[in-house]
Amino acid sequence: MENKGFSEVHYGGNDDVVVKINRSSSIATAEEDQITFTWDDLSVSAVFPGSKIPFKKSEKKIKQIVKQASGYVKPGELVAIMGASGAGKSTLLNALTFRNLDGLDLTGTRYANGVPISPNSLTSVSAYIQQDDLFIGTLTPREHLEFQALVRMDREIPYKARMARVDSVLHELGLTKCAKTVIGVPGRIKGISGGEMKRLAFASEVLTNPALLFCDEPTSGLDSYMAQNVVEVLQQLANQGKSIICTIHQPSSQVFSMFDRVLLMAEGQVTYLGGVRRAFEFFSDVGHPCPEHFNPADHYVQVLAVTPGDEESCRQRIKRIADAFETSPEGRSVVKEVNYQKQNKHASNQMVEASKKSSPYKASWIEQFRALLWRSFLSVMKEPMIVKVNLIQTIVISLILGIIYMNQEYDQKGASNINGALFIIITNLNFSNVFGVVNVFCLELPIFMREHFNGSYRVDTYFLTKQLAELPVYIIMPIVFVSIFYWLVGLNPDGGRFVIAIVIAICLVQAVISFGYCVSCWASSVQMALAIAPPVMIPMLLFGGFFLNSDTVPVWLDWIQYISWFKYANEAFVVNQWVGVELSCPPDEIVELPDTFNISCNALGGNISNFCNNFADNGIISIPLNASATIDVPSPCFFDSGEAVIENLGFDKDSKVFNIIMLVVLAIAFRIIGFIGLLVRTRRKTK
Repeated sequence: MENKGFSEVHYGGNDDVVVKINRSSSIATAEEDQITFTWDDLSVSAVFPGSKIPFKKSEKKIKQIVKQASGYVKPGELVAIMGASGAGKSTLLNALTFRNLDGLDLTGTRYANGVPISPNSLTSVSAYIQQDDLFIGTLTPREHLEFQALVRMDREIPYKARMARVDSVLHELGLTKCAKTVIGVPGRIKGISGGEMKRLAFASEVLTNPALLFCDEPTSGLDSYMAQNVVEVLQQLANQGKSIICTIHQPSSQVFSMFDRVLLMAEGQVTYLGGVRRAFEFFSDVGHPCPEHFNPADHYVQVLAVTPGDEESCRQRIKRIADAFETSPEGRSVVKEVNYQKQNKHASNQMVEASKKSSPYKASWIEQFRALLWRSFLSVMKEPMIVKVNLIQTIVISLILGIIYMNQEYDQKGASNINGALFIIITNLNFSNVFGVVNVFCLELPIFMREHFNGSYRVDTYFLTKQLAELPVYIIMPIVFVSIFYWLVGLNPDGGRFVIAIVIAICLVQAVISFGYCVSCWASSVQMALAIAPPVMIPMLLFGGFFLNSDTVPVWLDWIQYISWFKYANEAFVVNQWVGVELSCPPDEIVELPDTFNISCNALGGNISNFCNNFADNGIISIPLNASATIDVPSPCFFDSGEAVIENLGFDKDSKVFNIIMLVVLAIAFRIIGFIGLLVRTRRKTK
């Protein structure tokens, strides 16, 4: 329904809201900024290597996923890409947007108003709404959109104008009611509804007023009513002068009729690209009319599907339809329009500005840094797993372990127990923190990848602000643990030693979480990171100096101790604990000798035993002793000083500062390696 320049989109069910999109609103695209997006002769193929078996050669196999696809979308048009599974529709969308092309060979050109466009330029003038809605669940919709406004809107726009745009988009997409409700994490943090989350995904993209919009199956996972509402939003956005392309799977007949044009794919070929209503006539002309009362979208997909067991005839049918399309008025119209766009270049204002930039980022480095630091601090403080749960866990574990090792004496047995307590500090700080980093950081990486490819921010600003935001947490937690455990166990009571122990613990945790970041950045998932981390940490633990003396290690394994944060932390803790400490030894034990000393004849053996039995009473000879005779038995005293304990472990008493420095070096090195991994993962093809 239309009223005074407003278009209404109704949301029912749990959302129960009417979205009014003003045709002259902030999300409308000015005519001089509108874009006709064209692609010409686009082909995508996957290359499979030949056999690697010795003496058996085979040529490389090439599979074409998309075959010479050409097409266009004009301002104000909503175009659907459809096809059966494996038809190539997702690959075509990826090729159009320069995304997910690793391992693929691509040819062809993409144009915006007839001008060949690069990945950076496309990112600047377009938005990509992906199938999965990825958000930081601890933020609210308003906080999320404020961050997007800070990093994705033109830097010339004042702060107040950006916040006004946020308010406008929240209102126009029906998100005002839930603006201050946390987005939520399924199964962990209750938040906004699925419909509100989908609208928030649209709000995130239209906030920057892009002229070109790509959508990857926006109705996936929604019921038919909600799917219709989502497409209505797309339809109204197209009415604002935006060019919109989206893949869609199994639309209802009503949803299908809302699209202006449809691109049908089969076996990587474009079998039809034209008006939705004209498609009905085209399929009738090629001998596949849509049955009465049948969903046209389902009919087209079924006709173009390859049925198992009947592949050859299906492929022949697809080729016949594709050939018919090339000679049809629709096919000739596509070729004519593509050629016209290539010959009549007209760069929009957005395109002119985008071509002047060598960077896809609209915010400066310092603006990205401030916005990311603000969001990261919000996320850390509102994430229960990072602050609340971690703090409670730290206190409880330190109390339990402290009670077990409580009040150790500085004697021979106590020395061994104290060494064990020191290694317990290292082990607990290691495993509790590394898995915390892997679980949280890995889950956030998909959000980072999406926002980075959308041109929101650089890799270095994200990585740096992530470290800075979490730094207070990973300083406070080791302080809490050591402060409780240290005094319960009764470690070195000197105040300076206590402070140094806290410094060692903080440096250890920094090395540990750096290792966690490193693994997370290189691993492709949480499961892979959790599979990699323990096998790497076990050798580090064994070379920590508690289970294994490094002097007894084979030369070819000796290098492991030099990259073991367990070893550096253990040596630093041990030296800090024991230097200058005296250990008590128990006094020698005085043993009184018995009055008589009895010898069994049978124990003598041989002839002597027989001779003894002739004189002995009951086979035992008693030899009288002096009743006052005594003997001094020295008690075992392995360590008479802390230095002896240090030497026994193979450590150097003067190495405390060196070990602390090495922990810092490892922390920096692991972070650098992790950053390189993040850079490798964000590489994108530019063809």
